[in-house]
Amino acid sequence: MSEGSITEMLAELRRNDRSSFDELLPSVYNELRRLASGHLSGERINHTLQPTALVHEAYLKLIGQKETAWQDRAHFFGIASRLMREILIDHARSKNRIKRGVEFKTQIELDAGVSYSSPAKQFDVVAVDDALKKLEALDERQAKIVEMKFFAGMTIEEIAEVLDISPATIKREWTSAKLLLSNLLG
Repeated sequence: MSEGSITEMLAELRRNDRSSFDELLPSVYNELRRLASGHLSGERINHTLQPTALVHEAYLKLIGQKETAWQDRAHFFGIASRLMREILIDHARSKNRIKRGVEFKTQIELDAGVSYSSPAKQFDVVAVDDALKKLEALDERQAKIVEMKFFAGMTIEEIAEVLDISPATIKREWTSAKLLLSNLLG
């Protein structure tokens, strides 16, 4: 489905046509699944949440966003990505994995992004989230870039489109964000 069609459905949602959500899911499902896979790539292989479950949980939260003034496709996927991250954080906290003795890395290679798929490369999603919140307090745009690049696996060009700034600016901000986040995790 075209970007315009998704944006039109979101415009209908802004006009309180909640039935548009029924049409929206089939249109965005594959992209949401790609986002979910990106978010889960840093988790252990036998994680109890699978991409399909993460998509469905995020979608339920998305349809509950009654106050959100959907702008366009990029805005929708940005919020979906953030909700997926929050679901994983809540899941990690509820499982209390750190106290059960599972070892996680807090020193992570941010450039690796979605390539975290082996158990040896698991990272403590709660520690990363805490560091990302600190980064957000320092520089909100850099935190968004990290979230989209690292957690959602978006490209520089996709992030530039979502944030409506140049790819060159995204590259500079990404470099700076990696340094700041590395210091916060250190």
